[in-house]
Amino acid sequence: MKIAFTVNGPGEYAGWLRPLLSSLYARDPSLEASVFFVPDDFATGREPAVARAEFPALQIFRPYEYIRFALGGKVEGMPRTVDRVQYLGGDLMHAAHVGKRLRAETTSYKFSRPGYRKRFARVFAVDERNRAQLIDWKTPPDRIQIVGNLAIDAAFREAEGADEPAGAFVQDGILIMPGSRRAEIANLVPFFLRVALRIRETDPEIPIAFALSPFTTTEEVAQALAKGGLPTVYGARGHIAERDGIMFLQSEDRNQEFAVVRSAMRAATRARLVLTIPGTKTIELAALGAPIVAAVPFNAPEAAVINGPLQYVERVPFIGTPLKRQLVLQYTKRFTFFTQPNMDAERELIPELTGTLTPGFVAQRTLERYNDAAWRASTSEALRTLYTGHRGASQRMAEALAA
Repeated sequence: MKIAFTVNGPGEYAGWLRPLLSSLYARDPSLEASVFFVPDDFATGREPAVARAEFPALQIFRPYEYIRFALGGKVEGMPRTVDRVQYLGGDLMHAAHVGKRLRAETTSYKFSRPGYRKRFARVFAVDERNRAQLIDWKTPPDRIQIVGNLAIDAAFREAEGADEPAGAFVQDGILIMPGSRRAEIANLVPFFLRVALRIRETDPEIPIAFALSPFTTTEEVAQALAKGGLPTVYGARGHIAERDGIMFLQSEDRNQEFAVVRSAMRAATRARLVLTIPGTKTIELAALGAPIVAAVPFNAPEAAVINGPLQYVERVPFIGTPLKRQLVLQYTKRFTFFTQPNMDAERELIPELTGTLTPGFVAQRTLERYNDAAWRASTSEALRTLYTGHRGASQRMAEALAA
């Protein structure tokens, strides 16, 4: 079988493409697969390199190569045709365009729009709620197939992987996940470093480690710590150190340091609590039953990445930054919850700390949950139960694609 995928950012690659490709290759080692990383403000730029390291047989096209192809240019190694194009992130138009150019049947996952009701031969749904949403988008019901949430398989695959030496530094402690996008690294790594220092001031015995994405480079983190983030995020300056193959984030005076793990889900199974921001990882953590506290800081809304042309409003001289700040804050008022598990449960299983946050406030609330054994037990069971039926989604979708 020949299949091509369109993918954009780190969450879609790690949470959707990675588990699906693993299942497809396990089913058919001779699979001819290609992935188009499409231009997207949510991308880190490291996705193609990570994909190449994890799937050597995968044919990879970077965003600039996709653009050349989309504009009718020639790209070395481009397949002349494939059997199927599968959307797994980015704008839907990219998948539709690749399908048309490669004369392939095109399928989608989770998303569609009325204009694509005839273009997509099938849309794979996460659950019944997603199925109803797809029908509202005019997708014919007979073209919808529920397979489950691919991110659940991604979580278990990573959690069942080998231990890394840095994992010992978070045993029964707090794992901090600051995000992987450029603005998150630049501002939230310093912010959470300050949070970690505040926690350690209160209780020096609590193990604390940071989980950084494989899409995040050491250089990016070093630059973020050197600058300390925007003034409104109240971040700490610091340094990067390395010993025995383990990376550490150090305070500015080098008196405090925190180990860095790269396999977040594996480390989460060893931690007592995870402090993170909203994103795909909250679904994966929930599936593992990890107690979570989510920080949703609005300290620098102008640095947020948002879909569409509003992303670039801040570039307008004089009025751009305050205008984008106001637009982002207005947009957030539409949401009751910011983490997907809370949305799915329709109640607050994950405490969400929102607004203009200070490191001291986040540290205090995190410590309260860390020391609350009854809450941890109940929320762990509730989160784990929420996604039990989704496990095996990648195998179900792989079988459907190959049928």
